[in-house]
Amino acid sequence: MDIKPIKTERDYNQAIERLEIIFNAKSGSPEGDELEVLGILIDQYENENFPIGLPDPIEAIKFRMEQMGYNQSDLANIVGLKSRASEILNRKRKLTLEMIRQIHETLHIPTDVLIQTY
Repeated sequence: MDIKPIKTERDYNQAIERLEIIFNAKSGSPEGDELEVLGILIDQYENENFPIGLPDPIEAIKFRMEQMGYNQSDLANIVGLKSRASEILNRKRKLTLEMIRQIHETLHIPTDVLIQTY
């Protein structure tokens, strides 16, 4: 086991190649331990070099509504009026703090996502 920090893209590619080779290693074996440590190092490198931003608030609302089988009328019940729901989904009305609270409680979308500008 020759594990070292992942500092460059070359190191990263080599780590990925090694991970693929030992991917099915048994837990507790030397290769299993290597797999675990290598996974942590790869995860850290990816988080630092390939960060994933938060989704757009309106797209998050639409996606969650689709997942839950909700339509615009269901959103209207959350935010107050059907016209308000339409304006939100069409980006003609900004979310208020109270709307953010209600959407968070009902659709379980993180507030960090909902408070972003769009």
